[in-house]
Amino acid sequence: METLNNMLLAVPKMATDDYVGFTFFVGCMAMMAASAFFFLSMNSFDAKWRTSILVSGLITFIAAVHYYYMRDYWATNAESPTFFRYVDWILTVPLMCVEFYLILRAAGATKRLMWTLIGASTVMLVTGYAGEGVDQANAQVWGAVSGAAYFYIVYIIWFGEAKALATSAGGEVLKAHNILCKFVLIGWAIYPIGYMAGTPGWYEGIFGGLDMDVIYNIGDAINKIGFGLVVYNLAVSSSSK
Repeated sequence: METLNNMLLAVPKMATDDYVGFTFFVGCMAMMAASAFFFLSMNSFDAKWRTSILVSGLITFIAAVHYYYMRDYWATNAESPTFFRYVDWILTVPLMCVEFYLILRAAGATKRLMWTLIGASTVMLVTGYAGEGVDQANAQVWGAVSGAAYFYIVYIIWFGEAKALATSAGGEVLKAHNILCKFVLIGWAIYPIGYMAGTPGWYEGIFGGLDMDVIYNIGDAINKIGFGLVVYNLAVSSSSK
């Protein structure tokens, strides 16, 4: 009993009206549940889709682990866990880019396409962290570079090589690709809004009233779990045929 009491005392307390902490907690549970779902469903599909489902599970599992630590960090310090968040993103966002390569591999996608997307996403995140966590005085400059890398990814998947491969594949692959593209264009747009809400600049008066952690937490849950569910649906449809 004494050990249990000590464990309970060690858990940081969270106020009942702490909606930021609430989104961290819900995000952690949602990501963990999604991971279990993806991992346990792997053997239900044709072998060619199992790697895609595995990557979907890894994305949400990595996010769940980081959200566990971010939740405690917020509860203890009442400040944004910027470092932990970017560590999460530098691992999970490139994996989300890998999903494009995996679903287009049968249509002729090369590893060059995969590494191009990974490289652009890495530039996007490293410069984003520089502006948000290291050099806020030049947040606009870092944000511009990060935004350029983001729009390069958008161009590749909407109009470039990835789009051409998806079009040639057609059917369920094209449908899944188009939905993932919308996640990147619309869902990922949440992150620049969070960035602008948390860094100084001309946009501070527009977005400064928003809590960037809530924006990021909602965005993560929608994008990471949503990405996996699109791939899952593709695997189900293709395997049934």
